[in-house]
Amino acid sequence: MIDPEPMRLALRLAEEAMKMGEVPVGAVVVRGASVVAQAYNLRETLEDPTAHAERIALTLAGRALGTWRLDDCTLYVTLEPCVMCAGAIVLSRVKKLVYGAIDPKAGGCESLYRIVSDTRLNHRPEVEAGVLADECGAILKSFFQARRNRPKSVILGPFEEGCLSG
Repeated sequence: MIDPEPMRLALRLAEEAMKMGEVPVGAVVVRGASVVAQAYNLRETLEDPTAHAERIALTLAGRALGTWRLDDCTLYVTLEPCVMCAGAIVLSRVKKLVYGAIDPKAGGCESLYRIVSDTRLNHRPEVEAGVLADECGAILKSFFQARRNRPKSVILGPFEEGCLSG
C-alpha cells in the first residue's frame, strides 16, 4: 500500500513552484519513513533546462545520504517523469518511483517512452502510477489554463523599436 502523504507534500511543493511561475511539479525522496529530500521545478528561476523537480530532489538526496546510490529510496513526483528524469531515476538506482499524473506529451515512464522498465538497462525501479492523479493533474491544468488566458504581450518589430534607421 502506497502512503499518500509524500505525494501530498509533493503537491504542496508543486503549488510553491506555481506561485513562482514555474510549471507546478513537486518531488519528494523518502527513505523508510523519513523525507530525505524535496524539490520543485526551477527551470525558469535558475535558467537551467535540467532543473526539473525530480533531478533536483535526486541530487539533494544523494548529498543528504552521502551516496549517489538511492537503492533504498522511493521517489514521489506529481507528474510522470520525462526522459531525462527517467534516466536519472535509473542511474540513481531508486528502488521505487511513485507518480501522479501521466504526461502524454513527454512522459518517459509509460506514456511516450518506457525508460524505467527497459530490460536493456542495468536497473529498473518498481513503479506505481496514478497516485493522487486527479489532484496532480488539476494543478497542471490550472497552471496551463491561466497561462493560455493571460493577455499576450505586444512584441515590437525592428521598425517600431527604432532599431533600423532609414
